[in-house]
Amino acid sequence: MFNPWRLRLLVQLDTLGTVRAVAQAANLSASSVSQQLSVLETETRTRLLERTGRRVRLTPAGLILARRAREILDHMTVVGAELRGLGEEPAGLVRLGVFQSAIHSLAVPAITRLAEAYPHLDVELLELEPHESMPALRVGDVDVIITTTDFVEQPLGPDLDIVPLATDPIVLVMPPGHPAAGRGPADLAAFADEPWAFDMPQSYMANLATRLCREAGFEPRVVCRFSNYLLTMQHVEAGLSIALLPGLAVDPRYRVATRGLAAPVTRTITAAIRRGSPPRAAVNVVLDALRHDPDHPELTPPAHPGSVQHLPGDAHAGHRKMSTGEVSHDA
Repeated sequence: MFNPWRLRLLVQLDTLGTVRAVAQAANLSASSVSQQLSVLETETRTRLLERTGRRVRLTPAGLILARRAREILDHMTVVGAELRGLGEEPAGLVRLGVFQSAIHSLAVPAITRLAEAYPHLDVELLELEPHESMPALRVGDVDVIITTTDFVEQPLGPDLDIVPLATDPIVLVMPPGHPAAGRGPADLAAFADEPWAFDMPQSYMANLATRLCREAGFEPRVVCRFSNYLLTMQHVEAGLSIALLPGLAVDPRYRVATRGLAAPVTRTITAAIRRGSPPRAAVNVVLDALRHDPDHPELTPPAHPGSVQHLPGDAHAGHRKMSTGEVSHDA
């Protein structure tokens, strides 16, 4: 009998590449991960790992088992949901990874509606930046993610299926009393001398804002960095900075002014699932709830909102129970 937990460690090693990365993801020590993988080799009576210098990699047998392990773990999840729901309704646990600005605008309303309609369905909500959510989806730590196809540092690939959800404009956010407030589309070059509030380094918005400012001909003077958009808006509201934020991130509770950009920039928001994973009624109803939001009809994509898109191999683009992970860099 294979131990599912050890199989998941093997899958994570295949995806993340190093024992250290697996240990961090699993909240274990590197020695514990190595020990458990050794036990898995004993259980399978097969050499699964080989050492290359100071690192280990999967043998051909290890690669085969990792691929099959993904299928095994997916099927175990399906069986658990079927037993719990007796095949009559969507049931079981669906883990949903979402970036910060889509939590309250997209995820929470969908989960609330699902809780009323499907009492045996649990949705676990995890706040994950695209650079975290995509690897988590690939190793099976989450079942569905809300992400963006525009985060070129972590492109969606042929191993994932995507469901379009919405488009979201990038806007310039400033204090309500700013001299430039309320003047129509903004030319970023006019704000070269302003103090800027940025997201954390290497996050989607930090990279995008840096690129847009440089394309406008200046290096932004960054006076603060926050991983939480509410803190960013507090800073802007106080008159201490201006910022570039996704439209979904602008919370009406804060007194800030927004302007679109003279050269409009939008991000495409999608849901994604692993391609080839066994069909689950629970996952399907979560996707459907995300696609159809009666409280935000403007977020429903106009063209073929129900379609699942299969990405080509060279694709690059740029509840009931709710538990939230640590605050992280947001898209």
